[in-house]
Amino acid sequence: MENLTTGAGLGALGFWLFIAAIVAVGVWDNIRKRDAQHETLRRIIESGQSIDEELTDKLLTLTGGSKTLERDMWVSGLIVLSIAPGLAVFGWVMSLTVEETLLPTMLAVSALLVFLGAGFLVVARLIRRWHRENDVPGIE
Repeated sequence: MENLTTGAGLGALGFWLFIAAIVAVGVWDNIRKRDAQHETLRRIIESGQSIDEELTDKLLTLTGGSKTLERDMWVSGLIVLSIAPGLAVFGWVMSLTVEETLLPTMLAVSALLVFLGAGFLVVARLIRRWHRENDVPGIE
């Protein structure tokens, strides 16, 4: 560990800045979608049209409906679960070619991804059950 260079530090900094940028863009995108929904509601009200609860619910769930979160969690779980074996194989292949590679570390990261993916799948099931119990429309 004492042989780390400035380049390694800059690489780590770049990685975390990239992660921060992705999070910031996601938050910004959600804010813009919510603003667009509110602007649409405001224009409907200003035009003098009546708004019933069903129209409001439809409008507010167009971009983030109740089924979307469940589907997103399910897809995320499947993606993360499919990455886990790839990382395990990658660690094994790297340990064959480069002796300094830490195979147990790669296997631990792979196991972490398995648990993370399983967690996403469990959350998707919990969301579905919660929606069924609370009679959320659009959930079978």
